[in-house]
Amino acid sequence: MTVGVPENLASATRGGVGQSPNRPDGTRKVTGQFAYSSDLWHDEMLWGVTLRSPHPHARIRSIDISAALATSGVYAVLTHADVPGEKYYGLEENDQPVLAVDTVRFQGEPVALVAAEHPETARRAMDKIVVDYEVLEPLTDSRAAAFDPDVPRLHEHGNVVRHQPVRVGDVAAARNRADVVVRGEYEIGMQDQAFLGPESGLAVPAEDGGVDLYVATQWMHTDLRQVAPCLGLPEEKVRMTLSGVGGAFGAREDLSMQVHAAMLAMHTGRPIKIVYNREESFYGHVHRHPARMRYEHGATADGKLVYATAEIVLDGGAYASSTTNVVGNAASLGVGPYIVPNIAVDAYGVYTNNPPCGAMRGFGAVQACYAYESQMDKLARELGMHPLEVRRVNAIHQGASIATGQVVDTPAPLAEMLQRVRETPMPAERDSSDVRNLPGGASNTTHGEGVRRGVGYAVGLKNICFSEGFDDYSTARVRLEVVGGEPAALVHTAAAEVGQGLVTLEGQIARTELGIERVTIAPADTQVGDAGSSSASRQSYMTGGAVKAACEAIRERLFARAAQRFDVDASELSLAGGKVVAERAGVLAAVADLLGDEAIEETREFHHRPTTSMDPETGQGNTHTQLALCVHRAVVDVDVDLGLLKVVELAAVQDVGKILNRVSLEGQIQGATAQGLGLAVMEEIQLAGGMVRNASFTDYLIPTILDMPPMRLDILEYADPNAPYGLRGAGEPATLSSTPAIAAAIRDATGLDIDRVPVRPHDIVTG
Repeated sequence: MTVGVPENLASATRGGVGQSPNRPDGTRKVTGQFAYSSDLWHDEMLWGVTLRSPHPHARIRSIDISAALATSGVYAVLTHADVPGEKYYGLEENDQPVLAVDTVRFQGEPVALVAAEHPETARRAMDKIVVDYEVLEPLTDSRAAAFDPDVPRLHEHGNVVRHQPVRVGDVAAARNRADVVVRGEYEIGMQDQAFLGPESGLAVPAEDGGVDLYVATQWMHTDLRQVAPCLGLPEEKVRMTLSGVGGAFGAREDLSMQVHAAMLAMHTGRPIKIVYNREESFYGHVHRHPARMRYEHGATADGKLVYATAEIVLDGGAYASSTTNVVGNAASLGVGPYIVPNIAVDAYGVYTNNPPCGAMRGFGAVQACYAYESQMDKLARELGMHPLEVRRVNAIHQGASIATGQVVDTPAPLAEMLQRVRETPMPAERDSSDVRNLPGGASNTTHGEGVRRGVGYAVGLKNICFSEGFDDYSTARVRLEVVGGEPAALVHTAAAEVGQGLVTLEGQIARTELGIERVTIAPADTQVGDAGSSSASRQSYMTGGAVKAACEAIRERLFARAAQRFDVDASELSLAGGKVVAERAGVLAAVADLLGDEAIEETREFHHRPTTSMDPETGQGNTHTQLALCVHRAVVDVDVDLGLLKVVELAAVQDVGKILNRVSLEGQIQGATAQGLGLAVMEEIQLAGGMVRNASFTDYLIPTILDMPPMRLDILEYADPNAPYGLRGAGEPATLSSTPAIAAAIRDATGLDIDRVPVRPHDIVTG
């Protein structure tokens, strides 16, 4: 397999692989001209709104919609009785009702729908719906849900969605060989994806009795597989087109308004637009699983790990969503990128009456990483070792095994990465003469008194693409034809551009493989085969691989045509600058001349190498497609009198296999780091008895440009021979390691045990 890009192609094709061309959607986005899903419009459309439960747990005695239906301008009021097909759906388990049937299990659960001529009319009518609830005690304690047999069962099959053990060696015997043992209990709060574009879309009824859906999503074909049964329609009658996506980070993997808008459109015969406001968005999508974790590590006097144990409890909230696979990730990556001969991990995902949790950048690996990296720092302190040294002596490498027994069969340069971050220059000493450089900033809370500096390190190990035996694939259709006298390619996939730059990369690959410059990316829809989800750092690998394969098929047909016409061996041919070039004879013909009036079109599926599920008792198996590493160093200043802090600098070393687009790549690492910073020091959905207390961007804080410090990036390229161009998925690993690095720096500055994130002011006041 050819891993790199041939030099003659890379150098001859402007805007190809390895370069950083302008994004085709970039100018319109930064100038405010890009159309997001909330901008959709149809002259005949009605507005849809959703009535949601005010209670985290209650039985529904009755619903009276008569007053709402009598409101002038209202065209429909629907409840679960009006669902035309299946009443339940779900990513992995069909446990979530389209509209609540007889029980609500979280605050904000959809109960009824209204369609009206104006959104205010719809909201006024919604307020007239009378629901008689019998309020029940909510189950909000995840550990009770996991282990207490006396708490109420929220679903028929119990409160545990999945328990996944991992067993290696003999932990009980290994305890006797440990010179030092460290233990810790850790907690991670509920983080929101906090995308800026709220859930929204447009459903248009079709003449064939079907519906056309224009939505912002991460995986149209999985939406389709859930939406069509709920509407009582065959999949071919539900046509989905991707609308402008204002961020995703995992939250758009689950359905939000898709079925609701389609139901109203089919019922009224009119197009329906639904747009959530910010508060409703907090109720309308899943969040990152909060976690409560107990860890124990034993090591020899020289720092070598002897054993590790972990109990990881992930709060999945009211419905399963992707909890099953999040548990698998947390379990399989639960001891991190370290060689541990004896392991006992138990990971649980549970139902509670808290808001549903599902996919978010890092997907189970984030929670485990915070705990095991906190443990490595404890171990370093106990042994009097540098925190990077204790990681180095236990670092995985090519040929080593992770906790599942899977052998790392591609480069894993962790020892080098640790050394490189250790050699990275430190930021300048603090300048206390400018208060903007201090914790509290322009608030002028300190002039340097009580401010201490700390440095922390962390490593994250993240799986790339889907795991545990899932047949992960992507489809691409590419058409090459002559337009205006020049060869031009049209690339069509169902892959969701969610801001990561995929449409840019699709064009880069087509230019490189076909040796041309004119490439158009068709709108993503379900009229082409499944491209999988824009998650798991997989689209460059999977859809990139599919586009590459389709282009290669077109290239083979061109070469066959040229070989026949010019009596040359097709294996000696290449494409560059819109020309067919022979190894010895030079330029044979222009691609446009070879094509003439005929277009060449090819569709290809790209599948990654197979994986296996985890053994249900031991957790063993070749579960992951690819593994990626990132190392962070964080430097913080902490005001220990007031509990304020400033992240001064973040440095990251990441192995990406092959840089396909440096600007996009650096943006991914910086963005992932920013979300990790948010989890470390500010981002948390505040819950009280299952009720969300901060459903706004006034009260739910996310990092701004003033919070995100300068970054030093050191990017390594150790190619993975199994991946297209040798690339390694890069969008998530930095999310893992940035959070524990910042927490470690706060520990270093304060001397306190930081066992919970986000870190709150009262956690770090030492006086």
